[in-house]
Amino acid sequence: MFDPIDKKKRILDSKRPFPVHTLRSIRENLIINWTYHSNAIEGNTLTLSETKVALEGITVGGKTIVEHLEAINHREAILYIEEIVKNQERLSEWQIKNIHRLILKGIADEYAGVYRKENVLISGAVHVPPDAMQVEVDMEKLMAWYEEEAEQLHPIERAARVHIEFVGIHPFIDGNGRTSRLLLNFELMKSGYPPIVIRKENRSEYYTALDHAHTTGDQHLFVQLIAETMEQTLDHYLKLI
Repeated sequence: MFDPIDKKKRILDSKRPFPVHTLRSIRENLIINWTYHSNAIEGNTLTLSETKVALEGITVGGKTIVEHLEAINHREAILYIEEIVKNQERLSEWQIKNIHRLILKGIADEYAGVYRKENVLISGAVHVPPDAMQVEVDMEKLMAWYEEEAEQLHPIERAARVHIEFVGIHPFIDGNGRTSRLLLNFELMKSGYPPIVIRKENRSEYYTALDHAHTTGDQHLFVQLIAETMEQTLDHYLKLI
């Protein structure tokens, strides 16, 4: 599954360093699109152009303060993971809580970066997250797996499985989806892959593949979805550079 992707990645890498202005426009476009689609999947009603305006510090009429904060916070979380990738820092529970804290900053500060103390359901999913009492133990198990077995996986599969396991635990009251997609891209970026954007239009396929992984243990559909999205992303960049 990954051979054609890795071939395209090698071709893209061979073109480094990328033209400065092309690289800058790719990054700006990525931040806006990643923020828009990740928030839209969770119900934020800002359009793509409104997200751009909100990130420029301009208030969009008819939209809530929370929707503006979700856009601004998401950009800050992207900048944070860019920094930890640049510094070659390893992912830890502390880093995960920092990412989540940025997502809920000014929206629900009492829950930001704090594991849930209540039981929750995932809207529209068959899978039921573990009891709140189990969250800390399950997160410790996830990080132990990440430090050992996960290292043997292809980076794309590892990134996909981090996303699957994290969402399955659903460790926070809110913001799990956005955090999981940030963790997914953190894993891809630290291995030299470009970040990907799960598009709002693919929300149904995305949720179905996730719930299938959680309820059956078969992660292939979700890994395949991430791999296909990565290949499309590489194709896009190869046309630009």
